Amino acid sequence: MKDVIRGTLLVAGTSIGGGMLALPVLTSLGGFIPSLFIYLLCWAFMACTGLLFLEISLWMNQESNIITMAERTLGWPGKIVAWIVYLFLFYCLTVAYVVGCGDLVANVFNHLVSEWVGSLLFVACFAPVVFAGAHAVGKVNSFLMLGLALFFCIFVIIGVPFVNLDHLKTQNWTLALLGLPVSFTAFAYQGIIPTLVHYMSFDTKRIRLSILIGSAIPFVTYIVWQWLILGIVPTFGPGGLAEAMQNGDNAVQPLKRFIDHPYVYITGQFFAFFALVTSFFGVTLGLLDFLADGLKIKKDFLGKLGLCALVFIPPLLIAFSFPHIFLTALGYAGGFGCAILLGLLPILMVWKGRYHLGLKSSYSLWGGKFLLTILLLFVIFEILVELKLTFFPLNLGLDHLG
Repeated sequence: MKDVIRGTLLVAGTSIGGGMLALPVLTSLGGFIPSLFIYLLCWAFMACTGLLFLEISLWMNQESNIITMAERTLGWPGKIVAWIVYLFLFYCLTVAYVVGCGDLVANVFNHLVSEWVGSLLFVACFAPVVFAGAHAVGKVNSFLMLGLALFFCIFVIIGVPFVNLDHLKTQNWTLALLGLPVSFTAFAYQGIIPTLVHYMSFDTKRIRLSILIGSAIPFVTYIVWQWLILGIVPTFGPGGLAEAMQNGDNAVQPLKRFIDHPYVYITGQFFAFFALVTSFFGVTLGLLDFLADGLKIKKDFLGKLGLCALVFIPPLLIAFSFPHIFLTALGYAGGFGCAILLGLLPILMVWKGRYHLGLKSSYSLWGGKFLLTILLLFVIFEILVELKLTFFPLNLGLDHLG
């Protein structure tokens, strides 16, 4: 039972992070009820693809990463696609977290420093922990996860009296699709499935339970978070969520205008900090290890210096050029990166493995070709939504919307 609990927390902890700060902003135009439907679809889809990764991991019969899985099932084209999309996804996420944390640092200094300087200060403080390695990150991250849980609970308790139920009545099902790409990011955890399978000694029943419960915890958490933010901050008007969307702000920043309790905004800022930093550690450490393995760089002192330069300098340059790219970077990460790497690829790998290579294991996701087809159509739809938003962005003029 302890293994199930640890596996569940690993899945949930991997999902809950910086993407949570963008969800209420990008789904605000659709309203509370439509956003819950989007969350339900994304949770169900990501739970299914997590179970597909379980099936693929069992085929490998050893601990392996997504690149290896793609190569063994889809050949060298799959490996190349996985390589490219992996780098795209992790760099987009790193950019988002560097920009988001830089904005928090700028707020701490009451904007006496710019967002880019805030990003530089943040990286200067926390990059050495990543340089120190997984052991150091693990120790620091344990305290950060406690802080994340603590401040979320405090925020819920303090924020409930400020919820205005009238704010939750807005419904626009078409505009709710704006939140679909970032929802993929917010529910993503599949990268740790191979590690989980090895850790739980290929015990299919316990792993499946951990995936289902662990992926459901973020779903419930996001519903509470959505209810609070959309209930406290109106969508339209000065300082509302629509304006935050235009400015590329996270969900915490608009709170200050609409509440008269000093601790709600402060608590929200602390929660945002812990959410972003825990995600920052996971993503940058994963990217560093990926680059070390892919480029065959030894992780000695000079090697790690070079790897840290590769991990942090490009996102800092982007943060300098585009200081309000937080929401956009998360949208690209989910709309393209998560959708392809964690959605499309496992579907294709299982289809090829089951029906062309004849691979079998102790577990196979129910539904056969019918379910795989439904999942495939959904992820293609999501990619088309992101393409539409990228090349034909919605006009979010506040006068028009209000």
